[in-house]
Amino acid sequence: MERMVREQTMVQAGVVQRVHTVMESPLGPMTLVAAGGALCGVYMAEHRHRPAWETFGAENAEVFTNCIAQLTEYFEGRRTEFDLPTAPQGTPFQHEVWSVLREIPYGETVSYGWVAEQLGRPTASRAVGAANGRNPISIIVPCHRVVGANGSLTGYGGGMKRKESLLELERSRVAAVGEL
Repeated sequence: MERMVREQTMVQAGVVQRVHTVMESPLGPMTLVAAGGALCGVYMAEHRHRPAWETFGAENAEVFTNCIAQLTEYFEGRRTEFDLPTAPQGTPFQHEVWSVLREIPYGETVSYGWVAEQLGRPTASRAVGAANGRNPISIIVPCHRVVGANGSLTGYGGGMKRKESLLELERSRVAAVGEL
């Protein structure tokens, strides 16, 4: 987490230039953004908290070869976790939440309350929801795996249909091969 915060600080200070590319996916086009070799954005069309296009930097598909390969494997059901350098921008609390999200097993869902409990802040469900909604590297940090206390699907920055699609992809893969 210390490396992630250090890289984020360098990006915010303008020390590291951002680059981007657009990848086609089963969910539609996804814009990938990186700075200093670390992924700092995965945005779908109409993403709720998508930054302005001009902040994405120059087009440079070469930087994203490994990221695109891993996302493609994920969508094909051949990858359950990601091994990519990341530097999402956020507050210290958001980074705590995103760290917990990375621990949610593939194909499973948890509630916002569960995440709050993992943080030692059992009354912070709404704050967890807000941090979840601001996750700039969706799929890589699996915010789609967080649901309401009753198991209902709740908001997703990329849209509810995409959240449903991601959960169905993971459930079908787990059902096909058993526990991963």
